[in-house]
Amino acid sequence: MNTGWFDISVPVRRGMVVFEGDPAISVELIQSRASGGVCNVSRIVAGVHTGTHIDAPVHFIEGGDGAELTPLDTLIGPVHIADATGVHHHIDAATVEALGIPAGTERLIFKTPNSALWSQSEFSREFFALTADAAEALVHLGVRLVGIDYLSIAPFDDPAPTHVTLLEAGVVILEGLDLGGVEPGPYTLVCLPLLLEGADGAPARALLAPE
Repeated sequence: MNTGWFDISVPVRRGMVVFEGDPAISVELIQSRASGGVCNVSRIVAGVHTGTHIDAPVHFIEGGDGAELTPLDTLIGPVHIADATGVHHHIDAATVEALGIPAGTERLIFKTPNSALWSQSEFSREFFALTADAAEALVHLGVRLVGIDYLSIAPFDDPAPTHVTLLEAGVVILEGLDLGGVEPGPYTLVCLPLLLEGADGAPARALLAPE
């Protein structure tokens, strides 16, 4: 049995998949020891929704909180990984009920067929996400954090309702996870986003420890 930590973050690198319309990531060496510099210095240019990241309320709510106000106690603690690998459609309220989410779950991550999409070289619009009524169901259940294994919690062609429902209720959205090596079940989550003041999102490192 693996008793160590699972890193469910997507590595940040040149050429990585980003959400359609987001800026491509650039990692550039701007000073090098090989060229006479005293040390190696690199510059990174990327959108705040690159790879594994959280969404802040201001992402969809005008005047909403920025990423720096995301409550850390929501990002650290027990989490349930729900097995939605057999669900080949968007997750709606009926699916949420059918997945048998344990009572009292406050942090919930959906493992879907999406994790296989990370092996593709280009962004796919054909990912599975949460519908607005699924978001309402999770708010009703008292979920404070919800995550998914691709670049958006909401369907590509209808992003606003799911995001607004969750963010207005104070639910932290964690996107861009890679759950390919993780079995469903209970874990401890540690997720620390960058402290980007006023930003509508922030890249994060997300780790799981088995319970």
